[in-house]
Amino acid sequence: MHSVYHLSTTYLTPPAAITNDQNLTCSPSSGKGTAHAIPADFYKHEDCVRMVEELKKRESKLHILVNNSGSNWGAPFDEFPESAWTRVLTLNLTRVFSITQLVTPLLEAAATPSDPARIINIGSVDGLRVPSLETFSYSASKAGLHHLSRTLANHLGKRNITSNVLACGPFESKMMAATLKEFGDVIKSGIPLGRIGSPEDVAGACLFLSSRAGAYVNGATIALDGGTLVAAKL
Repeated sequence: MHSVYHLSTTYLTPPAAITNDQNLTCSPSSGKGTAHAIPADFYKHEDCVRMVEELKKRESKLHILVNNSGSNWGAPFDEFPESAWTRVLTLNLTRVFSITQLVTPLLEAAATPSDPARIINIGSVDGLRVPSLETFSYSASKAGLHHLSRTLANHLGKRNITSNVLACGPFESKMMAATLKEFGDVIKSGIPLGRIGSPEDVAGACLFLSSRAGAYVNGATIALDGGTLVAAKL
């Protein structure tokens, strides 16, 4: 799910199964402002274009873009299908570029030198390390996303738009549900803080990057993983 924020108004792009604002149950945690859904199928570029055109009808500026949609695929090396590369890279990497490109005029309209517009890309520690699970296209896509974010930071920084990555460790999510159910205790034992990440952890990191405190942060990859990457192993 992608999120775009304009002052106290939040726009979410959920799967096409969610068809209107009546189906949207989330709202800004402060209790102020509003949240609206603009459904789209990000595997279809024309849906991305339609989503951005709808956003432009409602807003003239965009202060923050959170690229948060993601897909995974696990299969043994000898059985890993070609289709898994197309599906995972399209959503995790190609569409991050597509949507960022499409909303850049709105980001530029909101940006100033002292208060740049922000792009927050949700990456993964599996893009920084070699994962133990056989998720070949996922880890490659996240490594690509991290470098794409740095490239965007260079090119869009000149337009007063920052681009940063949160390289997330294990969080409770639909995509991680099966893995945590089977290996949750093992995963927690390998995290120095000894727990799985919470929604508040990633929300707080996004707030930092979105706030005045993050106005001079550009091109960073921040590990949000409880210390997973630095855990010592015998």
